[in-house]
Amino acid sequence: MSGSIFGKLFTVSTWGESHGKALGVVIDGCPAGIALCQEDIQKELDRRKPGSNPFGTKRKESDTVHILSGTFEGKTTGTPISMIVYNQDHHSSDYSEIASYYRPGHADFTFEKKYGIRDYRGGGRSSGRETLCRVAAGAVAKKILSVLHIELFAYTKSIANISISQNHFNKDNITKNSLFMPDEKAAQQAEIYLKKCMAQQDSAGGVIECIVENLPVGLGETVFYKLQAVLGQALFSIGAVKGVEFGDGFSVSMTKGSENNDAFFADDFGKIQKKTNHSGGILGGMSDGSPLIFRLAFKPTPSIHKTQHTVTKDGKNIDINIKGRHDPIIVPRAVVVVEAMTAMVLVDLLFQNMISNMESIIKFYKT
Repeated sequence: MSGSIFGKLFTVSTWGESHGKALGVVIDGCPAGIALCQEDIQKELDRRKPGSNPFGTKRKESDTVHILSGTFEGKTTGTPISMIVYNQDHHSSDYSEIASYYRPGHADFTFEKKYGIRDYRGGGRSSGRETLCRVAAGAVAKKILSVLHIELFAYTKSIANISISQNHFNKDNITKNSLFMPDEKAAQQAEIYLKKCMAQQDSAGGVIECIVENLPVGLGETVFYKLQAVLGQALFSIGAVKGVEFGDGFSVSMTKGSENNDAFFADDFGKIQKKTNHSGGILGGMSDGSPLIFRLAFKPTPSIHKTQHTVTKDGKNIDINIKGRHDPIIVPRAVVVVEAMTAMVLVDLLFQNMISNMESIIKFYKT
């Protein structure tokens, strides 16, 4: 299987299965001299680990990370950083029944047809548990961004038809409720809705919004590697994502050019800025210095206990009730995954940008 490596200069390679012995990640291209310890990684993993909130899977995993290489005396050495997390609470027997049929909404059918074999224990390589590897790598990328004073944060914007209100937006509330919503009132309404879904043995979808501030101008290329194109690839690689939009997104199709264009102005210090940010911080495929804003639509969790129709491997029509421990909604635990993928992309593009013109190269080698 190819396709487990992401990035050009800051590369991330993940490995492992949901019910295997362990999962892990190898980061290549991380500069030396960055302060990094296991606690830096662990605090990010704790945000997505199973059993961390009442609306997640009941699987209990500590998701304790071990840094195997790439650091010495609390700092990165410039060599590959390898990290591992051992699986502990995997109930593989819960999945023995599904070996004979294909679960609706999962990769069972396509995986088996492509490779001729599949690990049916929790989805194997296609399981959402693989994202813990991305979160670990994202924690390292975030450390790099913090040195450059680049801040990024994501949050749950909506669950089903319950959306946050900008009038009630409070960034501090994001970590104060189990759904990671910055609007406490909306969070309470969403919790009531999710409890009803759980009672009906069903699941729900939602939207995550991400904001990045203090980005320099010029990240991204103007043709195939536009900032939104690279970010889009990274974000769509998160299994449950079904849509990504930047800035005003699809709503721009109903506006006029005079309404959608972001006018420029020079402030009192001569700095060029935009009066609005309909573009979401991207012009011509490159960051424009204003906040980068985008949203992701997540589908409902496909593993539900409600009766569903499917077929066996030999083509027999059957009804099933999926067993096991599953998230009634993916969104809250995916917030940190979105941050991680975003951080990885931005670090990789920042490194690439260092060689975008000769002046930058001369400045580096002549100082």
